[in-house]
Amino acid sequence: MKHVDLCSGKKPDKLKRIVLDDLHVRSLQSRFKNKGSPNLSKPFTEDQIPLTSGVNLQTLNYIVTVGIGNQSKTIIMDTGSDLTWIQCTPCKLCYNQQDPLFSPSNSPTFKSVPCKSSTCQALLVATGNSGICGGTTCNYVVNYGDGSYTRGELGSEFLNLGSNVVKDFVFGCGRNNKGLFGGASGLMGLGKSSLSVVTQTSDLFGGIFSYCLPTSEPGASGSLVLGGDNSVFKNSTPILYTPMIFDPQFPTFYMLNLKGISIGGLGLQAPGFSNNGGFLIDSGTIISRLPPSIYTALKAEFLKQFSGYPSAPGYSILDTCFNLTSYLEVNIPTIELQFQGEAEINVDVTGIFYMAKSDMSQVCLAIASLSYEDEIGIIGNYQQRNQRVVYDTKESKLGFATESCSFS
Repeated sequence: MKHVDLCSGKKPDKLKRIVLDDLHVRSLQSRFKNKGSPNLSKPFTEDQIPLTSGVNLQTLNYIVTVGIGNQSKTIIMDTGSDLTWIQCTPCKLCYNQQDPLFSPSNSPTFKSVPCKSSTCQALLVATGNSGICGGTTCNYVVNYGDGSYTRGELGSEFLNLGSNVVKDFVFGCGRNNKGLFGGASGLMGLGKSSLSVVTQTSDLFGGIFSYCLPTSEPGASGSLVLGGDNSVFKNSTPILYTPMIFDPQFPTFYMLNLKGISIGGLGLQAPGFSNNGGFLIDSGTIISRLPPSIYTALKAEFLKQFSGYPSAPGYSILDTCFNLTSYLEVNIPTIELQFQGEAEINVDVTGIFYMAKSDMSQVCLAIASLSYEDEIGIIGNYQQRNQRVVYDTKESKLGFATESCSFS
């Protein structure tokens, strides 16, 4: 593999983003501790939306553009969140965003959600916080693991997803928002609660969606596909499925069983494969996290196969780093994640290394260890690059296939 092919471009505030990604994961762990093919015979519709890296908006998450009311908004796509929200006027505290702020007063179709409604009560499951009465209006609070937050009013509006329009879509109109959302207008929640995009559009799309996450190279694009039409996929391997694990304590998360990992075709042996209570797959986490026993085995085998290259200092949570400035080409061991059933992720080469320095003097294995064996493992978006990932909430299964992401 050529040296230049490894580099995914200069990232904004790289160290800060990785540190905050770790805070995001720690928050997820705290929540855990404290608490075939899609069926095409159903009469549902489909739509396809362009999806790109948010690097140009100063975020390492992925972004899509949708219509809310009469305005177009570019928002972060997050399968680990449920409530969709955007910044609104009048705003008490808003961060800088690329698009103009949404103005409910200028939209004749915007409606406030009543305080004592069942929709307001659904906030507890969707966000972990109960709805707050502001007179007769329902107010919401969402706190994220990196210290970011959004607070505001719960409302409903038309949502435009590609060529489809969703009436009375419930979302958050954020008037007090702070954090590293980059220049995005807000966030799209694709979790499993009643307030998520997936559930609110289930009559249209049948509770099925998929995506292909591209690299952050200029011009790279992927797609968010709503509905079960796999004819728009460009996968080069068959879609293989694994069951979703349902945990009544955490009903809104997408969980699955990781049964094994192979490095360069050699399977790892670690007690964590049999002892884990399920892994979370999350598009809003950047770097995958493994229980210490699994990570130790993975690191040892990777270093054994990727030998002879000079080491470099660790980078935040990434402790397996190399100095590759003297190499035009390097041979990178393959990494394969194996799930219950036949499903697997053959990690794309762009998802194996994280370029801490653009001159290749600090190139790190893009996988990190959890602190404790009983913490929940996470499959982050870096290891999902150039994969078609299918979420079928009706059949309660997740599918994976290799795909060179592009939107057309």
